[in-house]
Amino acid sequence: MEPWIELDEDALRQLIDAKAVFEAWESARAKAAEVRGGMLWRTAKGREYLIRTGVDNKQKSLGVRSEKTEEMYSRFVTRKEAAETRLKTLTEELDRHRRLNRAVRVGRAPDILVAILQVMARLNIAEHFIVIGTHALYAYEAAAGVRLQERALATRDVDLLWDTRKRLQFASRMKNLELSMLDVLRKVDSTFEIRDDQLFTAVNAKGFEVDILRREAADLDPNPLQLTDDEDDLWAVQARRANVLLGSAPFSTPIVSVTGRMARMTTISPTAFVEFKRWMASSADRDPLKISRDRLQASIVEELANRFQLAG
Repeated sequence: MEPWIELDEDALRQLIDAKAVFEAWESARAKAAEVRGGMLWRTAKGREYLIRTGVDNKQKSLGVRSEKTEEMYSRFVTRKEAAETRLKTLTEELDRHRRLNRAVRVGRAPDILVAILQVMARLNIAEHFIVIGTHALYAYEAAAGVRLQERALATRDVDLLWDTRKRLQFASRMKNLELSMLDVLRKVDSTFEIRDDQLFTAVNAKGFEVDILRREAADLDPNPLQLTDDEDDLWAVQARRANVLLGSAPFSTPIVSVTGRMARMTTISPTAFVEFKRWMASSADRDPLKISRDRLQASIVEELANRFQLAG
């Protein structure tokens, strides 16, 4: 007996259609971001200049009014209008697919997980984290169009591996946003608090936990390491062999929540997942209660990757 159930024809067709719309929406969102802000003409000392304005209120002169700058202005306005119109249309279409996803029960990822991924993507910090551990299974099953055994997915926490190799870029981004990582989580659920006994864990009022992991300190890595300068923010805990996971091929795919919402999850390749889970199961200090699940997950993902030719 296979350790998964394939989606029925209606659900599979809907998943394929929803993924296509989601990926088109992602592309439209990226193109719209390129033309955020605006352009305007400003007169100074009797001459008109073309000014490029940003969403952060920064302004840059593109030159005195001429055929060249008028053409630049015209192209920008046309491009901006087209990008915003396309994004609006695809946003509406994506919402329609959210309702269809729910109607035919396409997804089953926890809604809070998808909401966290959505917020991180919207704030442009998603690239600094990869999902590891049990929740990675939602990406593998979504890519294969199946539902895995419930017992393989049982968990109440998500592990986010922070890529400290890019910590300076992350720090700059968070400073510009004027947010801590805890603030980011509270955009999803205002009840998130840091556990007193685990400063790398945020937990909400319903007991859902977010753990922030990092590779073991190497090179010039500071240790201990807090995610931002906010003294009340989360700290990252060192995880053994996390450097191996950071160096593995990424696996990225849209996932669908139980309510039909969609987000992109980036995790490790199925091959890396299998190897890591088997290493964990063989570790002398591994919690005996988790060893059987480690082995089960490794076996299922290996079989799933071979059957559906999942990359990595």
